[in-house]
Amino acid sequence: MSYTELVEKIKQLPGEKQREVFDFVDYLTLRFTHSTPAIDTWNEQEFAELSMQQALRGMDDDPIVYSDADLKEHWQ
Repeated sequence: MSYTELVEKIKQLPGEKQREVFDFVDYLTLRFTHSTPAIDTWNEQEFAELSMQQALRGMDDDPIVYSDADLKEHWQ
């Protein structure tokens, strides 16, 4: 597959799937770039930041499914 074919296939994907492709490319770049430390050498802060980024990935696009009516208690 040529670079042009790859780009055309990515363009055909919905926006969320395009973001997944870019996230995966970022992951591969980090994994196979010698200038980045291996995961087992990350400090606690670096690992926590990556974990939070991955946990929150795509949440901005999720619709809000709860309203005030769903609350058991209302704070004043």
